Amino acid sequence: MRTLRSLTVGAALLALAACGSTAPAGSGDAGAPKRGGTLKVSYFPDNPTLSCIDPFQVYWIESRSIIRNFADSLTDQNPETGEIVPWLASSWQVSPDGLTYTFKLRDGVTFANGKPLDAQAVADNVAGWIATVKATNGAAFGASYIQGLTGAKVVDASTVALQLSQPNSSFLQATSTTNLAITDPAEFALTPAERCTGKGVVGSGQFVLDHYTAKVETVITKRAGYAWGSGLSKNPGEAYLDKVVFNYIAEDSVRTGNLISGAIDIAWPRNPFTPQDEQLITRSGHKVEQRALPGVSYTLFANTAEGRVLADPAVRLALNKAIDRKTYATTVFGSSYPLVQGTFDSTTPFFRPQADKLAYDPDGAAKALEAAGWVVGKDGYRAKNGQQLLLDYPTTQFSAGSELLQAQLKKVGINLSLRTLTPAQQSTYLNSGEYDLTGTYFTRADPGALQFILNPDVANSKALARRSAPADGIVKIQGLFTEAIGTTDAAQTKQAYADLQDYLIDAGVTFPLFERVQKAGVSSKVHGFAFTSESFLRLNDVWKD
Repeated sequence: MRTLRSLTVGAALLALAACGSTAPAGSGDAGAPKRGGTLKVSYFPDNPTLSCIDPFQVYWIESRSIIRNFADSLTDQNPETGEIVPWLASSWQVSPDGLTYTFKLRDGVTFANGKPLDAQAVADNVAGWIATVKATNGAAFGASYIQGLTGAKVVDASTVALQLSQPNSSFLQATSTTNLAITDPAEFALTPAERCTGKGVVGSGQFVLDHYTAKVETVITKRAGYAWGSGLSKNPGEAYLDKVVFNYIAEDSVRTGNLISGAIDIAWPRNPFTPQDEQLITRSGHKVEQRALPGVSYTLFANTAEGRVLADPAVRLALNKAIDRKTYATTVFGSSYPLVQGTFDSTTPFFRPQADKLAYDPDGAAKALEAAGWVVGKDGYRAKNGQQLLLDYPTTQFSAGSELLQAQLKKVGINLSLRTLTPAQQSTYLNSGEYDLTGTYFTRADPGALQFILNPDVANSKALARRSAPADGIVKIQGLFTEAIGTTDAAQTKQAYADLQDYLIDAGVTFPLFERVQKAGVSSKVHGFAFTSESFLRLNDVWKD
């Protein structure tokens, strides 16, 4: 059997960006933590189409941030290094073939209803996950975390062996996520829809889910007797806070105003604050905490199908050179916003900076297009054989970012056509292939997340994956994913992901646009603020004056 650390990601393998803030939360002489009080957090509106608080099913980041504090996982992940560390499991072993993960559980852990969290409970969770994937036809977000998982065997009351049909180097990290949080197995007797409402969802966390009213409010309350937090928190015991109230506010300015007035304690926007709002927060004596969301950066993907203009590799090369990413970031998000450096955000394990390859080079873009026969016409746009160099970029709405990108590409003779979609069109344009560029991302602190965009075998949109590169490129990408994921050798995984990141930029498969950064406005009365490895809110150490 392999030892505990065989599949963890050591700090020497990573180049992760540290958590940051414009003023460190809890800094200075705040004194000893105080117990009691209610923390008020305002989020972006709840998911408009699938409001859900069930750990295994939900993908909405705000919901997962809440779940992190009432449902624990087998392991935890260090946000600074990416290392997987013990939590509900005190240790684990991975078989040499990578098909069996055996976890030794901590003693004395219970769910909030008093039931023991033992090996049988974990095995029942595994069965529940697999059943949920079937019941939802794979739509449950947790399906992407349990690739190859076939079941679990109870070895003894505190030992459980999870069994896979194929090696999956991303699986250990999956056991640290909210989607594979361990809950009272009784919830799996309910339908997936019932569980989404919070009915029957009971975790073992520092807080208890009091109620979830979709699109209105979620409340969690302190769990008495909690004593098994992971070593990543200073406070592994009972929460300092008595209660946390989360509500949902659409307008960023209202959220910011409520923070400044003292009506709330944390303003948590979906998109970064405007530079103006950020200045208001800091000038009022509060803090702005920030951390890049791990996983796939906000990236554009090409339609390289035959007959499309981006089937031409010269155009794809020119496109990457024509994007001024630094100007994009500072114009849209503010002067201090970090520069995207690759297909992954900088907090992703095995991140490989590609800043040199993504440098703004309009002259290089022009030369590449000229050499490929794309000539500038009187209208300022290039054409070849009577065809204008026109890229169709469907958007949900016009924005400063898309219009800025349009202006940047025009400088080298590329006509970026911004086409606003109706809700009906949004669900069909990928399948129909009526686009040249589309943007997407995936939040997970593991680079394997990218396969759910680019690998047609498992991608959420197989149509996008199949068109994102020529046929030989798809084969290359799939081969590198196989090398990275189908192994228990961390060195092989590291090399495969390095090769993959190089290839994606060199071949013009991905066009990173901006680093995705989670920001939070935090009241000066709040101390101990911390992000998890997936840039969610960790409440273990949080207390209020």
